[in-house]
Amino acid sequence: MIIASGTSDRHTSSLAQNLVKNVRDKLNYSDVSVEGMSEGNWVLVDIGDVIVHIFKPEYREMYNLEKMWALPINEPALMR
Repeated sequence: MIIASGTSDRHTSSLAQNLVKNVRDKLNYSDVSVEGMSEGNWVLVDIGDVIVHIFKPEYREMYNLEKMWALPINEPALMR
């Protein structure tokens, strides 16, 4: 999972568009799904094994995915 920020609706949508174009053109990977492009507050780009979240700062703070996916400080990482 990758979490990134854009400065505005237009910026987050533009970042997502460029990401999708580069993944398709340079990596020759066509199975890309995008959600939230028209609103631009939170754009999710699903590239199979990688999910990219692009937020406007206030939405990134509100949803706080970093905290949701973080391990507690005193908890050791689980081994596979």
